[in-house]
Amino acid sequence: MRQRLLSLVRNFYVLVGGSFVLWMLFFDSNDLITQWKRKREIEQLERQRQYYLEAIEIIKEERRALESDPTLLEKFAREKYYMHRPQEDVFILQTNEDE
Repeated sequence: MRQRLLSLVRNFYVLVGGSFVLWMLFFDSNDLITQWKRKREIEQLERQRQYYLEAIEIIKEERRALESDPTLLEKFAREKYYMHRPQEDVFILQTNEDE
């Protein structure tokens, strides 16, 4: 048994094949750890992509609503950009979130 194992380890093809496998698994630029990190990064980017696609759809719906309803457009302009009519005063109240 021991003699057979030694002859197998001393075999040129086994040494070269084992060296190649070790090189590809640990030392190559595309080793297992790098592949795992890249896979995690791709999954994270896919989640971000999905989030942004959903955000774009929400913004498109809001835009369609603003373009079709002038009262909603006026409300949006007043709340978001503090716009007002010529003889109108705008008061901005800020609340302390610490209290």
